Amino acid sequence: MENFLFRGIINYLNINPYIGNYFQRINYKFLRNSARIKIKMNKGYFYQPSDDSYLLAEVVSHYLTKIQISKRIIIKVLDMGTGSAIQAKNCIDNKIKMSNIYSVDINPYALKEARKIGVRIIKSNLFYKLNKAIKYDLIIFNPPYLPEDKHDKVKDTTGGKYGDETIIKFIKNLANYLEEEGICFLLTSSFTPHKKWMEIAENESLEVKQVISKKLFQETIFVWKIVHK
Repeated sequence: MENFLFRGIINYLNINPYIGNYFQRINYKFLRNSARIKIKMNKGYFYQPSDDSYLLAEVVSHYLTKIQISKRIIIKVLDMGTGSAIQAKNCIDNKIKMSNIYSVDINPYALKEARKIGVRIIKSNLFYKLNKAIKYDLIIFNPPYLPEDKHDKVKDTTGGKYGDETIIKFIKNLANYLEEEGICFLLTSSFTPHKKWMEIAENESLEVKQVISKKLFQETIFVWKIVHK
């Protein structure tokens, strides 16, 4: 009944089925509470591409098209929290060799999706199981960035109690895996606290610069460029 009711609301509003992700991001508490909807994750679930995914992919594509193809094919990419593998697919479309793309996720179903496109996969919670001897020219991360909420505790969208905990862990280790001339693109939201992770980046001698922002219904999403100072 819950699934039928949720699907009916989606059809009524004539919204893309990926709205499940969007509801999680914009926190439609009034809809969940009034209809008493509980969104259940099916076995095999992983985060589906949404506005944030596409914006990040656009930024990465713009960056890669500035690099000669002869140099692009040797770029080593880390697709952190690969999810649907949209960022890895985007890199392949931009002439990055599949064998040079490492897709990381803690979700085995996400890794199964990434395996389909021929990239290297690593089951890991952030950098935990990565080889410290390998550094990357390009690191891409669309993290879970929402504050914890009683209606919304899904790991692929909730970044901890305040929303920045996953990002903080990522930033603390980023410098150790980023090539000296490498670049990281990180996506966050206006729901995400920024002060603490930016202070940590400063302490790690990382330079953070906003590349682009996009206003959505109840939030603004940002893509940041992070490099060594």
